[in-house]
Amino acid sequence: MTTGRIYLAGPDVFLPDAADWLARKKAICAGLHLTGVSPLDTLPNQPACWSAVPEWRQIALRNEAHIRSCAAIIANLTPFRGPSADAGTIYEVGFARGLGLKVFGYATVTAPFLDRTLAAIGGGRQAADGSWWDADGMLVEQFGLFDNLMIEAGITSLIHEDADRWRDLSVFERCVQAAAAALANP
Repeated sequence: MTTGRIYLAGPDVFLPDAADWLARKKAICAGLHLTGVSPLDTLPNQPACWSAVPEWRQIALRNEAHIRSCAAIIANLTPFRGPSADAGTIYEVGFARGLGLKVFGYATVTAPFLDRTLAAIGGGRQAADGSWWDADGMLVEQFGLFDNLMIEAGITSLIHEDADRWRDLSVFERCVQAAAAALANP
């Protein structure tokens, strides 16, 4: 693990210009004396045996190796294809927490998780006690948080504000500033 290395988790890898976008994020990190590590980065000394496994597994192994080499991760938790953050990003947050790394998160929306979930499921039924239930009779999480309680509980710092969902780096930049300050003063 290197103190100034930060893994850049998020669905940004699905952008049509992902490499350029992640290069911009790395430049912001460098401006604060941190080394941004992208999921798209090659892995020095990648084990030769990995060439025998499917590409998707190589990607997973490489990303886990990148995370292990970092002091923290910054996760783009902007809701992706649903009311919550990207499933792969959520995995990376949990993996990093399991390693004892600091996790910083940001999102470019502010709507609460409950509101986003109800919109995604086409509404719900509110009980007399104020609780919300979906069409299958399952309780809808409603703690007033930005995302699921287990995601939010694992994050050192979460910054979210309404911005252009996939093209605004200002929220990311504030998150990098928070990470740099926290890592400088452990």
